[in-house]
Amino acid sequence: MVSRVVRIESISIENFKNVSKGTLNFENKRKAYKSSVVGLYGQNGSGKTALIDAIQLLKFALCGGQIPQKYADYIHVDAEFATLKFELIVRYPEEEYKVWYQFSLKKRMDELMSGVEDETDTERIAGVELFDEVLSFSYVSKEEKLRKAPLIDTKTDELFVPKAKLIELVGNNKEEYMDLLVAKRLTKATSRSFVFSRELINQYRKRCQNRIYMKLIEGLYTFAHRELFIIGTESIGLISLNTLPLVFKYKNDNSEAVGRIMISLDRPTLVPKNAFDLFEKVIENMNIVLEQIVPGLKIDIVDLGASMTNDGKVARQVQLMSLKNSKDIPFCYESEGIKKIVSILQLLIVVYNHPSVTVAVDELDGGVFEYLLGEILSIISEKGKGQLIFTSHNLRPLETIDTGFIAFTTTNPEKRYIRLANVKETNNLRDFYYRDIVLGEQSEQVYNPTNNYENALAFREAGEAFGS
Repeated sequence: MVSRVVRIESISIENFKNVSKGTLNFENKRKAYKSSVVGLYGQNGSGKTALIDAIQLLKFALCGGQIPQKYADYIHVDAEFATLKFELIVRYPEEEYKVWYQFSLKKRMDELMSGVEDETDTERIAGVELFDEVLSFSYVSKEEKLRKAPLIDTKTDELFVPKAKLIELVGNNKEEYMDLLVAKRLTKATSRSFVFSRELINQYRKRCQNRIYMKLIEGLYTFAHRELFIIGTESIGLISLNTLPLVFKYKNDNSEAVGRIMISLDRPTLVPKNAFDLFEKVIENMNIVLEQIVPGLKIDIVDLGASMTNDGKVARQVQLMSLKNSKDIPFCYESEGIKKIVSILQLLIVVYNHPSVTVAVDELDGGVFEYLLGEILSIISEKGKGQLIFTSHNLRPLETIDTGFIAFTTTNPEKRYIRLANVKETNNLRDFYYRDIVLGEQSEQVYNPTNNYENALAFREAGEAFGS
């Protein structure tokens, strides 16, 4: 029995990458499904990856993790800061929370000091600061109903407001209050969320007696650590470099494990001894589905014996093999598409089976045969239980999954995301989308058209530089 389900319901983005403003609601308003699927389509450079990046930042924030330096350059060039807003639902068997969480990001210049004897040099590098966090919620159960209200609002020089919620959450001990003020400044300096920082989480657990508040905070915290997965385009880059990032969530009757194993494809990989059994089970579990979607294919693990890691721990040397028609070949010789499928397959299995798992994948179609992609998405959307958010350039899924699962980017940076209007049940969404690219029948333009004659002329002019 599922005790808790968390879903992302909508995301609003302001001044982030090339999105001045954009809001996307993830609800399928056409038909009720157990699964929540959103496929985002649009031309190159129109804001698809920005959505996946926003979800990655949500995970960083809810986990209390440090936001990488690169996000300082994701703030819109014409803005001082970016703002991300999220709506989530947290369901327990007898109660339900609606959650609103937002924060802003700004770029700051940090100084790095490097001294040699009496000489000191100063280097300035870009950093990112997370600020103005607000966590609000509403609550419904059989016994109680609470309207939307802020639980934690950090837009103050004090610790946070409202004052009554502050006392309920962290107590009124003056010494502890001062320690938390220091922690608030520290989280800014280290590019972390304050609301979900380990310092504040520990204080909640120590002082808060309000069951409603704690179930909400713990539910979001657990969701981010164990049920929210983001697969970015860097995974494709790693695969091209013969490294397979195998992301997994595995659960049996006795335990649960979440993580990522980096597998070298062109040489043996050292897997820690205590993780080897889990690694075998994940591959075994994956093969059940892999044999069906790619007939005749299984992944085999060759155990090359014990070895020692650099830190002196015992590990097993393993090599992944591709078992086709009872013949082993090194897995590194498989196609990029097969490697991509294997790298995310365990997560697709989990999102199919578990309602509280959310998986966001950028460029899901990378290297995957379009017919197979359409069939996999059709199965997950119609019979799955979890939440899958993906971007793609391959239009085959527009013909295989419900129209309510598809959204599009626009050419308008002030309104980046839309759902197509006036789509009938009898319409082929792929053809409908192509027609709109040509005729522009939606409220917002979905494609910035190019001119074939001018394109050809540009190629010719560029060729003249080579004397052709």
